[in-house]
Amino acid sequence: MSESTRLNVFKTYKLYVGGKFPRSESGRVYEVTDSKGNWLANAPLSSRKDARDAVVAARKAFGGWSGATAYNRGQILYRIAEMLEGRREQFVREVGEAEGLSKSKAGAVVDAAIDRWVWYAGWTDKIGQVVGGANPVAGPFFNLSTPEPTGVVTVVAPQASSFLGLVSVIAPVIATGNTAVVIASEKSPLPALSLGEVLATSDLPGGVVNILSGKAAEMGPHLASHQDVNAIDLAGADVALAKELEIAAADNLKRVLRPQPVDDWNADPGTARMTAFLETKTVWHPTGSLGSGGSSY
Repeated sequence: MSESTRLNVFKTYKLYVGGKFPRSESGRVYEVTDSKGNWLANAPLSSRKDARDAVVAARKAFGGWSGATAYNRGQILYRIAEMLEGRREQFVREVGEAEGLSKSKAGAVVDAAIDRWVWYAGWTDKIGQVVGGANPVAGPFFNLSTPEPTGVVTVVAPQASSFLGLVSVIAPVIATGNTAVVIASEKSPLPALSLGEVLATSDLPGGVVNILSGKAAEMGPHLASHQDVNAIDLAGADVALAKELEIAAADNLKRVLRPQPVDDWNADPGTARMTAFLETKTVWHPTGSLGSGGSSY
């Protein structure tokens, strides 16, 4: 068959839940267009049931992921960067179409997203040293504070920055041992859905990251009020939605990271998004004494 008569093979975009690629259980889809209004694909329009399934998957994965060594988590995050590097051209095209960028500018965005995975990979076994430590106390005790992951975190991804912003809010959540349920950018979900394909081939256990496409206003309230969700990042929520979700999240005292103005996702992200979803555990232990002199260790 000559090239001129060959049929195009259109990509079918699917959700990424529990390490698998289901369609929405509702069967719904919605049209995704580029910056000029041209049709790109039909993306799944996730339902409340999809959101519940994602929470179940995230909770199931939490024990193994939070119990993995920080070094192992760093290896896996670095592997994600490796796999993205190999599929760079695909993401350059998808980001360029989603955000109306030239090929060179889209390439810079994708490169920055790959570098961000590497950056967070390096932090996995260091953040504990920065925010934990030994505390001076009045008494013969060791008093040690160590950070622990909060649990299942819902992430409302940035709306405008469909890939770099997305990576910048997912990576710190999982780098510290949490699992994530991500609501992708409603207008530009394709880079996020393609990221699921990378995660599935990057040694990341199924369920650690779950990616849903659709309307944050539809899924958000159910996730914010879900009793098995421990925290929520409102990065991509507008003022009205952020207020609604924050109120819903109060029911089981979720940690809430309110929307933060980000002028440039390329800027140094610091450690704030990692520490936002960490709990501090403090342990006391008697030091004991050595000999009749009463010295202790």
